[in-house]
Amino acid sequence: MAVAQHTAPVPASHSAIGDAPPAPLARPRVVMVATAFAVAGMVVFFGGLLGIYLQQRAAALSGGGTWVPEKATLPLQQPTVMVLALIGSSFMVQWAVDAIRRDDRPQAYLALGVTLLFGVAVVNMAVYLYSVMGLDIAIQTPMPMLVYVITGAHLLALIVAMVFVGLMAFRALGGQFSSRQSDGVSAAALFWHAQVLVFAIIWFAIYVTK
Repeated sequence: MAVAQHTAPVPASHSAIGDAPPAPLARPRVVMVATAFAVAGMVVFFGGLLGIYLQQRAAALSGGGTWVPEKATLPLQQPTVMVLALIGSSFMVQWAVDAIRRDDRPQAYLALGVTLLFGVAVVNMAVYLYSVMGLDIAIQTPMPMLVYVITGAHLLALIVAMVFVGLMAFRALGGQFSSRQSDGVSAAALFWHAQVLVFAIIWFAIYVTK
């Protein structure tokens, strides 16, 4: 008499011998999400400051007064150089993202390094700009204080972006980023692009329109 043979079913969670391995689980994009929230907060913060600045300037000019105090100036040359340098740095940091996604590490390291050099140049130019504006916060007008608060806050955002990019570059040197995981470099690039956009708006609202 034949004995019936029973074959145990293969659980759905296990792969049969010879099957292709399952796809790796998608990594949670925690850094990117957190950076997006930080960027949103930064945009709201600078939007409020620039709104106050423009409202105060409009009120001063509508009353027949002046906005820029005597013996003070808002030069355009230095801020224009700064905004052009920041635009160039945006191309560099995006180049780094593309290089990491292609596993081209030499290009990624070069692009991240040039991005940081652009940042150092902008910080240096900002310090020089403060020395030539001649704004005195002791005078009875909100203009100098607002200019220093807005531009100083952006300078802080730029330094944070430089630290962010530098940290991601250090992690990339350690081999933690590749074509399969590039979210850290992408998040740093997102924050960098955001502060560049913020300064472009500051450049137009404060230095161009005066």
